[in-house]
This record gives sequence, structure tokens and C-alpha cells, in this order.
Amino acid sequence: MLAYSLPSGVFGRGRMSEKRGFLRAPPEWGIEPVSEEARILRGVDFFFLWFSLGVGLLVLQAGALLIPSLTIEQAFAVSLLGSLIGSFLLALAGTIGSKHGVPTMVSLRPIFGTYGSYLATSLNFLQLIGWTAFELKVMSDSASLILGGEGLRAVWLTLFSLFVLGLALGGPLAFVRKWIERFAVWLVIASTLWITYQASAQEMSSAATGDIPITLALDLVIAMPISWMPLVSDYNRFSCKVRSGFLGTLAGYTVANTWFYFLGAVLAVISGQEFVAASILGLYLGSVALLAILVDETDNAYADVYSSALSLQNVFPKLRQWKIILAVIVVSAALAYSVPLANYEWFLLMIGASFVPLFGVVISEYFLVRRTNLGIEEFYEGAPRLVLRSIFSWLLGLLTYFAIALHAPELGASLPSFSVSLAAQYAMGRWKGVDRS
Repeated sequence: MLAYSLPSGVFGRGRMSEKRGFLRAPPEWGIEPVSEEARILRGVDFFFLWFSLGVGLLVLQAGALLIPSLTIEQAFAVSLLGSLIGSFLLALAGTIGSKHGVPTMVSLRPIFGTYGSYLATSLNFLQLIGWTAFELKVMSDSASLILGGEGLRAVWLTLFSLFVLGLALGGPLAFVRKWIERFAVWLVIASTLWITYQASAQEMSSAATGDIPITLALDLVIAMPISWMPLVSDYNRFSCKVRSGFLGTLAGYTVANTWFYFLGAVLAVISGQEFVAASILGLYLGSVALLAILVDETDNAYADVYSSALSLQNVFPKLRQWKIILAVIVVSAALAYSVPLANYEWFLLMIGASFVPLFGVVISEYFLVRRTNLGIEEFYEGAPRLVLRSIFSWLLGLLTYFAIALHAPELGASLPSFSVSLAAQYAMGRWKGVDRS
């Protein structure tokens, strides 16, 4: 990899903290490539990171959507298969960041062009505000069930928003090493084991209504890891080795996503409740277990907030991260106070529509057309302005997704749209002789 000059700072990279009297601005990890000495995260670090990001109440809530359309056996099969497919694509996309040390939106520049990456950045920024709002809502709603009721929902929303703000200002390395590995992940593992044990002791029987075709249910499961693909290199760029980053991401997210999707389906069967937090509260010591999950839920909100700032810096690199983070928290909290969870299924499917074909283009161009042969300058001053064939391939995949989702949902839209964009990008890339423009 070619050398790239970096501003001095913590670990020799990133923007150095600015001191103002007794206050020191938080360290920033901008869009510059991470230096070799800063790539310190191992495979086990990524296992814990992506396991922690793969669990949460929103994942349980998504798993509950599988019932009563599927039987409990079908729900497990769909959870496992969808998690394997989605997590493999997530880990594969993360290898670009691991190899070149660049965040996700910057990694799109050689493939879509700088202006093309701005389009993806806009969509990503919007989805991250939406995800943050959903996270804050589910945390505040769940906490109000434990203590205070509806009257304290605004108080809980404010407290969770402030806590996530503090995490986001701390930066990714402190987040992984000090928060997740030392505390959050162990708390959520213990609580989830307790919930699983309690749920497995209940009577379970379900007859599939078939309201959601099994292929569409597979789309819902794949959508969760796919939703992290626009963020994956923001964290995997700190990997000490490409292979360890890939394996840790694949294993961590597959285990978490399978476990929580299926557990959400189980909770829906045994309780009949639409809101999974209410289902958990019905279990013995359910309030304690729910509180532990809420603590870990802040990890997901952190990642959404931090990456929203990093994504926007792809377009406006001189903006300070802490200012973007603060604005995202305020907007997302306002949305969380009014957004209905009834729109959650639609939100997941729209994410799939946008980013499944986009990363079909990315994986095709990077691994099949270019065969990972990119120089660091192609992510920065050497990037083309706009690559029309990549935009066209993305559009083909997007149209395929909507056509299937609207007219033949029983086919499932994720894999066909991914395959169409991948094949189109490969065909045009080879036909043009791997042209960079």
C-alpha cells in the first residue's frame, strides 16, 4: 500500500484533540487512511464488536415479524440461512477497509466516483438517522415499561440520548476495547442466556399463516447485516490483518443475528405480544434481563451516530465530527419521540432495496473486475468524478429489487437484485477492459 501523509494525533493518525482551557475536544478519526500502527484490532475484537452490534431489541423485534407467518422451525431455518448470507457479504465488504484503512463511504470512490459516493453517502446518512431514532425509541419505550410508564418516556429518551452522545464522542477504539469487551457484551450474553432458558421452558406451538412468504422472510433477515455494510469499514479499517477482520466479523454477526432473530420469533410464539420488550417482562426476572439488553442496545445507537458523522465527512471533510454527532442525536431523539414502530418492517425492506444492489456493484468491481488491485490514491485525489457504469449497475439492481418486491414477493428480492447488479458490473467492467472511468 502506498504511503499517505497523515495529521499527527492519537496513535499518529486522525485529527489531534484541541485543548481549550480545562477542556479538551474529543479525538477525531476522520476519513484519512488509518496508519499501520493504529491497526490494532484482532479477530477476537471483531467477534465481540460485531456480536455486540448484532444483538438488541430491534433484532428481537424483527424476529417477531416472522410469526405467525412461519412455523417456529421455519423461523430458525430462515434466521440461520439469512444470517449466514448477510454476514458473509458484510464481512466481505469489510475487507476493503481492512486492507486499505479507509472508511466505507470513502471506499466507494474508486468504484462509483467521488460524486457517486456522495449519492450513497446521502442515503446512508438518512438511514443512520432513521436507525438512531429507532434505537432511541425502543430503548426509551422499553425502559418506561420497567420504570415510570409513559410519563417518564421523555426522561428515558433524554438519558439514553446523552449516554449515546458520550459514547460517540469517545471514538471507536475506546468503544471496542473499553466498553464492549470489558462490560457490555458480557452483560448481554448473560441476560440473553437467561431469556433463552426461560423461553425454552415454555410451551411452543405455531401454525404458519403464510402471510409473509418464506423468501420475503429471508429478505427481512438478510436486511439486518446488509444495513451494517455502509458502516463496516468505519470499524474494520482498524484491523491488524485482513483475514482476522473477515473471520471475526463473519462469526460474530452470524451467531448474534441467528440467535436474536430466532429468539424474537420464540418470544412472539409464547407470549402473543407484538412488542418483544413486553414479552421479556412476562418472564421470571424479565425486567433485569431487559435492563441488561438495554445497556448493550446503546452500542448499536453509538455505531449509527458515529458513522453518520464519518459518512458526512466524506462530502464535507472539514466539518468537525462532534458537531455532526450532536446534531444527529438531537434530530434522532425528536424523531424517536413520535416515530411508530409499525413502520419498522417497511424501513428494513427499503434498506435492502438501496444497499443490497449497491454492494453487489462494490463486491463485483473490487473482487472480480479489479481483483483487489487498487492504490490508496484512488480513494482520494486519484478517484474519478463519476463512474456511470457503476451507477447503471446499481440502478438495474434497484429496479430488480422493487419489481420483485412489488409483483412477485414470493421469489425474494435480495439475492436476485444483488446478482443482477454484480453480473452487470462484471460484464461492463470486463467489456471496458477494467476502465477506471
